[in-house]
Amino acid sequence: MILGALYFFLPLLATFIFSLKAKLGTLSLLAYQQTFADQAFVYNFTYSVIWALSTIVVGILILAPTAYVIRLKVPKARTAVEFITLLPFVIPAVVLVFGLVRTFSQPPLLIVNSPIVLVAGYAVLSMPYMYRSIDTGLRSIDVRTLTEAGQSLGAGGARIMFDVILPNIRVAILSGSFLTFAIVVGEMVLAQYLSKPAFGPYMAYQMQEQAYEPAAMAIISFSLTWIALGIIQLVGRGGAQAQIGGGH
Repeated sequence: MILGALYFFLPLLATFIFSLKAKLGTLSLLAYQQTFADQAFVYNFTYSVIWALSTIVVGILILAPTAYVIRLKVPKARTAVEFITLLPFVIPAVVLVFGLVRTFSQPPLLIVNSPIVLVAGYAVLSMPYMYRSIDTGLRSIDVRTLTEAGQSLGAGGARIMFDVILPNIRVAILSGSFLTFAIVVGEMVLAQYLSKPAFGPYMAYQMQEQAYEPAAMAIISFSLTWIALGIIQLVGRGGAQAQIGGGH
């Protein structure tokens, strides 16, 4: 574990120290100040956040009902669906983006310039993480009993899904959402080839032009990921304590 921690943290530490050397002869936060003062950084990072939030919404609306129906009614389809959700690990992002461009740059679906295509591509890339997070959450609860309880009270399928099932797997959904956020913010290929503003292509461009600011942006990106993981832990701990208290 010590070797693993050193392997992971030493490059981060070296990157952080390097990012502090923007001012000659002293350590300073100049690179971070210049990064946050750059309007292009704010513009591209804001769009990455928008793409990430849109992808999270799309992923939840598609994958949560899918995992719920599979677990409740068609468990035999789980193997096929799990195989489909693993395809983004096998198919490179560059192949996906060229497929999207090829498919949606000609009639009748001439929408290659629409943000819909980018968000759909991000939803595909994040599918393995979001689906497995939701599926793990559903395995931790008694889906059938909760569904039957909702039906006995007169609730329809949509209300059971949004008022009963989703609140009980909120920690799993939050986990998948933060993983999706990290993937979208750090992804470069789709946004670059679809010519959309995003943090990944902007950072890659800055690496060709500057030295210290890209290092600062890398630290910022990792910090956001660690903050997200911390929130997951806090929410998960709070959810577990609530369940223990409720059971008691």
